[in-house]
Amino acid sequence: MTASMTGFAAHSFNLEHASVSVDLRSINQRYLELHFRLTDEVRALEPQLRELLQQRLARGKVECRVGIVPLAAASQDNGPNPAILECLAQWQTVVRARLPDAAPFSVNEILRWPGALPPATQSQDSLFEATLAAMQTALDELVASRRREGAKLRQHILDRLAAAEAQVAALKPLLPALAAAQQDRLATRLRESLGDAGHERLAQELALIVQKLDIDEEVSRLETHFSEVRRVLDQPGAVGKRLDFLMQELHREANTLGSKSAAVETSRTSLELKVLIEQMREQVQNIE
Repeated sequence: MTASMTGFAAHSFNLEHASVSVDLRSINQRYLELHFRLTDEVRALEPQLRELLQQRLARGKVECRVGIVPLAAASQDNGPNPAILECLAQWQTVVRARLPDAAPFSVNEILRWPGALPPATQSQDSLFEATLAAMQTALDELVASRRREGAKLRQHILDRLAAAEAQVAALKPLLPALAAAQQDRLATRLRESLGDAGHERLAQELALIVQKLDIDEEVSRLETHFSEVRRVLDQPGAVGKRLDFLMQELHREANTLGSKSAAVETSRTSLELKVLIEQMREQVQNIE
């Protein structure tokens, strides 16, 4: 299935004392480029996270963020920090000695004091397992997102490809008549230029010019490339680089068609083809 290189996914996983969140963002890139923003608690997991991404993705610039947030309810289960309580008691004694009318600390104020409730600890094994599980789920969502986007890109390319095929199909029946008309014009000009040089010289010059202006080969190659684009779009895996190469070949043939043009019909077809090929090429740049 055709996949885009653009996508986003996020997933969170709650443990007893902490919440693990994984965010994945993917944009266009010629190769697979991975960037990680990990908290200290799970930094050692980077090689495993990298391997998971490499197994599922072939191209794109991917940013992976992993966050660990302690749960407030779990923090309270550990009870107040005795050291902080001791400090607050001493500070309150000093303050009230200087300011007798000062109100004493309330329980709510004490519990909200920074450090009064130390964060609960989570075992490293459970934290690592949760992070990898969250990563796997987020990666599944990212792949699905890129495939949905890829399906839209594929349809966009197929629509433009059909229009390009229609342009060539409309031109093809006209080629014999266009070639004959061009040959007659060239023969008239050569007779005027060569005068009485003889029919043999005229035939040689005419054959050389007609051969240079013949576009049957370009039309045939265009049709071959069109078929190859369809075949590649139906292949599994990363096909973006192959499609990009085919767009270059199509553009080259369309340019050659225009440079050999000896009639308004072929010039118009060449221009329309280049517009359609450029539209396809823009979308191909987003495909994995």
